[in-house]
Amino acid sequence: MSDPSLSDKLKSLGVRVGAGHLPRPPQKPGTSIDQVVPGRVLQTALGETFQVVNYYPADYQHGHVPLNGTASLHMIYEWGRTAQLVNADLHRFAFLDTETTGLAGGTGTYAFMVGVGRFVPEGFEVTQFFMRDPTEEPGLLAALTAWMGSCQALVTFNGKAFDVPLLNARYTLQGMASPVAGLPHLDLLPLARRLWRDRLPSRALSYLETSILGAYRSQEEVPGWLIPQIYFDYLRSGDARPLQGVFYHNGMDILALAALFSHTAQMLEAPLDAQIEEASDLAAIARLFEELGYTTLAAQIYHAVLERGLTEQPFWETVERLSFLYRRRREWLAAVDLWQKAAEYGQMYAHVELAKYYEHEVREYGEALRWTRQAIDRVQSAGFPPYQRRQWLAELEHRLERLRRKVS
Repeated sequence: MSDPSLSDKLKSLGVRVGAGHLPRPPQKPGTSIDQVVPGRVLQTALGETFQVVNYYPADYQHGHVPLNGTASLHMIYEWGRTAQLVNADLHRFAFLDTETTGLAGGTGTYAFMVGVGRFVPEGFEVTQFFMRDPTEEPGLLAALTAWMGSCQALVTFNGKAFDVPLLNARYTLQGMASPVAGLPHLDLLPLARRLWRDRLPSRALSYLETSILGAYRSQEEVPGWLIPQIYFDYLRSGDARPLQGVFYHNGMDILALAALFSHTAQMLEAPLDAQIEEASDLAAIARLFEELGYTTLAAQIYHAVLERGLTEQPFWETVERLSFLYRRRREWLAAVDLWQKAAEYGQMYAHVELAKYYEHEVREYGEALRWTRQAIDRVQSAGFPPYQRRQWLAELEHRLERLRRKVS
């Protein structure tokens, strides 16, 4: 007869083995998430996740911007270098935003909520996937993969730096293929910085939402910096009521993202026809068109900007950019006209450009000498900034000597 096992010995002493006989731990007190927001538990092949879906009709406006998706996206594609999307269906664009346990990134940070939006025949649909517990991450990721199945492009706000790398990392840790990896991606944050850096003190999405879209959030809104703590408190207490504000925040971010996308597309489609009130916005669009190679249209926009009554510094900055655009196009008469006007108002670069033009383009050395001497007089005047004087004087004196030799 074999010796009794440890299990047998324990049983003989009245010790019950295993945990099946133990009572289930009491549920955490509080209010469950399905009592807070109207959603449902979604079953996937990899587990459960909580899903909330909201629809916004075709005539919905976020602030004063309609979510109709009717503007041409050609210039946005040009800027975003996503020409492969020219024939893409806007209804297959995914607008994505995540709520996470922190901003540090890395394997210790995960997205406990992923909001996605898309245009549908009836209007606009916002879907939010939420993990009631960190163990539901595989279910959330599987649900997001299924939702993204037919998407052709991704639109985010700072998603290239944060949301997409984070999601890719979470999919990798779960041994799953990421549906957002390699997808054509339009991140609106860099474009917003290009368009509004001269006018707005902040280019955060919430600031653009009020300043550009004219949309204001209700008292349900919670600040983004507080959201990770709200989720951690929920995991400890089981009380989901504070999460109502998180769902609202994420849903509004998706709507603001889609509205900003529509508004920006409208601005870039026909800037001279669009009702752009701020001259600085129009100037930013002109710079964007110029850098994309649309110089004829950029010149037209610059002229429109100069008719808007800019303050002094932006006015002369616009004149300078327009003159250099004409110089690159070798439209010398237009460039010289602008330089002469700028020189009258003491713009130093204009004197130098006129000296260069008369020396190198038309070889009128006497005229080049005259503009160079005027520039030196300007530099040596009492009101000229000393640090700029040293910068300009060496170049101008060298030019003066060269022109004297040519004249003699």
